[in-house]
Amino acid sequence: MLTVLRTYAKRATFTFGAGLLLLLAALPSIAQDQPARPPITGITYVRLWSTDLPKSVAFYRKILGLTPRDAGCAGLMRPCFIINEHQQIALAKAASDPPANFLAEIAFATTDAAGMRRYLMAHNVAAVSTITRDINGTAHFSLLDPEGHPIAFVQAPAHRQFSAPAEQVSTRLIHAGFVVKDMAAENRFYLDLLGFRLYWHGGFKDNGLDWYEIQVPDGDSWIEYMLNIPPGADHKELGVQNHFSLGVKDIHAAADQLHKNGLQKFDGPEIGRDGKWGLDAYDPDGTRVEVMEFTPAKEPCCHPYTAPHPNQ
Repeated sequence: MLTVLRTYAKRATFTFGAGLLLLLAALPSIAQDQPARPPITGITYVRLWSTDLPKSVAFYRKILGLTPRDAGCAGLMRPCFIINEHQQIALAKAASDPPANFLAEIAFATTDAAGMRRYLMAHNVAAVSTITRDINGTAHFSLLDPEGHPIAFVQAPAHRQFSAPAEQVSTRLIHAGFVVKDMAAENRFYLDLLGFRLYWHGGFKDNGLDWYEIQVPDGDSWIEYMLNIPPGADHKELGVQNHFSLGVKDIHAAADQLHKNGLQKFDGPEIGRDGKWGLDAYDPDGTRVEVMEFTPAKEPCCHPYTAPHPNQ
């Protein structure tokens, strides 16, 4: 009987060892089956809610000097304003009971929308929409980040030519910011899964953390977490926090152009805690439009920059 048990034990050990070897041999193949993340090269558009479309259209067309276009924008959103060949601002009519956050959606550019969707699905990201194409051939899909902020990924068709009019204040959308409550959850999504990288962080005090900026992995535009915002913040405060930013080389020239375009009151120009010259204007619904120089004029507070600055 003892001999039989010894023989069985040897066979079981051999079977377990062989199985383990087969599993270890299969691991590289399993890893190879996981889809790679396609490049994320920048922000391609922001979509904003508007309670009065004619007023909003007048602001973005006249004050910011942007060119309206019904076609040629990602997803054929209307009204749509062209910033450059690859970036737009879109407006959408708000419901009678408008949302608290008027920054309706941030869309990121990718070289492979289908590959990006496969990557997200393979990592069990919930509520990823199907891919659709508009009549311009633009492929895009949408989803919610961990805190419910609507985002999209867009694969644009071939390069389109566009010449900015002289009155256009900026030809580059450089970042968008939104209120974040759970920074760890957002970082697991944007940094760990999508590959975003730290650009800068800072606060009202040198040891504070009120703004956390992370760049797209394959470009120089970024998103900004707006931290420590009270749960009961009103519409005015949320309009300040949920914002987007246009880049310029010379903030004083941009301020002069805003004056010429008819906007007489705005905040700044001044140098912020990030060391950059900037100013703040507000659209008719109170959404902050930040205009900011591409590079800092002095050292920032709190933390050095850790990724390249945009230059145009």
